[in-house]
Amino acid sequence: MSIPQISEFTIRRHANAKSFQRGEAYYNAGAVNAVIQRGHLLQAVVGTEARPYHVNLNFDSSGLTSVKCTCAYDYEGWCKHIVATMLVCVRNSENIEQRPTLEELLNCLDRIETQRLLQELVAEYPPLIEAIDRHVSWMTNPADNQTTIKFVRRNTLDPAPFRRQVRQILKDTVRYFEEGYEDDPIGEDLLSVVQTAVDFSERGQGENAIAILEAITSTCAENWDDVAEYGAENDEVVGELNNAWCEAVLIAELTPEEKVDIQINLEAWQDEWNADFGLVMEALRQGWDYPPLVQVLQGNITERGAWEEDVPDYADDLALIRLKILERQERYQEYLYLAEAEGQTQQYLTMLGRLGRVEEAIDAAQTQMNSMEEAFALAKTLSVQGALQQALDIAQSGLNLPGNCQYELGIWTSDLAIELGNSEAALLAIKAAFQMKPSFVDYQRMAELAGQNWESVKTDLLRIVRTYSGWGTESAKVDIFLHEGLIDDAIAIASELSSDRSELIHRVMDAAMSHNPGWVIANARRRAEKIMDAGKAEYYYYAVEWLKKARNAYLESGKKADWLSYRENLMQTHARKRKLMGMFQQSGME
Repeated sequence: MSIPQISEFTIRRHANAKSFQRGEAYYNAGAVNAVIQRGHLLQAVVGTEARPYHVNLNFDSSGLTSVKCTCAYDYEGWCKHIVATMLVCVRNSENIEQRPTLEELLNCLDRIETQRLLQELVAEYPPLIEAIDRHVSWMTNPADNQTTIKFVRRNTLDPAPFRRQVRQILKDTVRYFEEGYEDDPIGEDLLSVVQTAVDFSERGQGENAIAILEAITSTCAENWDDVAEYGAENDEVVGELNNAWCEAVLIAELTPEEKVDIQINLEAWQDEWNADFGLVMEALRQGWDYPPLVQVLQGNITERGAWEEDVPDYADDLALIRLKILERQERYQEYLYLAEAEGQTQQYLTMLGRLGRVEEAIDAAQTQMNSMEEAFALAKTLSVQGALQQALDIAQSGLNLPGNCQYELGIWTSDLAIELGNSEAALLAIKAAFQMKPSFVDYQRMAELAGQNWESVKTDLLRIVRTYSGWGTESAKVDIFLHEGLIDDAIAIASELSSDRSELIHRVMDAAMSHNPGWVIANARRRAEKIMDAGKAEYYYYAVEWLKKARNAYLESGKKADWLSYRENLMQTHARKRKLMGMFQQSGME
């Protein structure tokens, strides 16, 4: 089956600007090592051989159905690895290797051969037996998977494999710490087990989710001291467990006795593990029959929202979990009531947009939209609905609101404006992004968009670059200054850089060789002498590279005699440093 048509703008819609730039850099560097299509599944290996990431794209005739990557990225939109893979699909689809599907492969085997295959795979990958154990348990005790508002009351799952899995993760963590690894498997591996429980909740199987969560929580509480000795903290895991527990108890039909049992267990685990399960406790107490909540879901909204007492710190978390459940159950009007009552403006506006109530969403945005993040979310929702001009209007207004996504929103808005043929809007949006993070690529794009007005626009941009004090933009500043021939500005930046940024400093020195050879000589000598005087032989190579720059500047300024005199003095001063003297001779610095 052919891959659905995907444009680069589609990729930009699903990824923030930083992920797109990094993904494009990965693509240009050839970091997408293999792309294989198996029917409706596309698989890619992205990254270095030492630490590859695996991307899975599922699609059907109408388009992509799911996109996943094994990296830890959990922010807005697609990660850089997914972006790089998608760019291969857009720009080099002929490089995608066609392979048989799993079904086609298994059809080649009889029952005995299939059993032998599984036995060999388990022998090669021992942890696979745990996954097989869990899946056989699920398959031989099927639960009712119908998605209805009525809840399923069946616990068919054996929690023992999950206890063993969690214990193994904690043991592996201790081994990692003892062997000196910087990364431990707690974060990614343990949260993956929690996600299994969340997956059951999302299928309406709250009792199975609770069984898994009990296994995880009890095992962690009993064994956490083993990893705590090495400094492991439980904040992230407890936070994810809180949310997962909350969703599970809200979709499971629990008797009063079962609720009491869960509460007693949670209180014991809190004490044993030094955790806080207040969110779950409140969800257990309220359920869906909490009077203020019932009133809100009926559309009776007051200033107190869904609370009759003081609003706790976790109110937003509880509201978001309830909204997730209401959306899954297609209870959209109740979703809107609760989002409005609990001040979840982003969820309220985007749901209106997703329901096709575009004009209603835009009207509500005029009075309720208070942040860039809310505007960005609504704009992207409207663009998916095909309301591109309305999306552009919302995005432009969002750039004037407070928030922390001005760069991402500016780039996205600029791309959309270009697609709509609005160069003026595109220029204003990308300039707003540039103010937050100067970039040479964006600088060049603005030159194209500005046309005849470039000189006046350039003046503003150079002022922004000179006054910008944010971290990590030295390379972009140097690129821009060298592009414009502003050597003194580039020198001012390079002079303050650590020698660790030698590649960037060398570029400035090369550009300044004829313009200001005196600066090159002084700066290069200072950096080289610091290494040589310290006698750090492992860094002598860098000292020689700095001296080469100094020599070139001496020669460029017609001061060969001064260079020879300086070189002779160095050789006398450091004559006993044999490694350094050998490098001098090999470098041919005469």
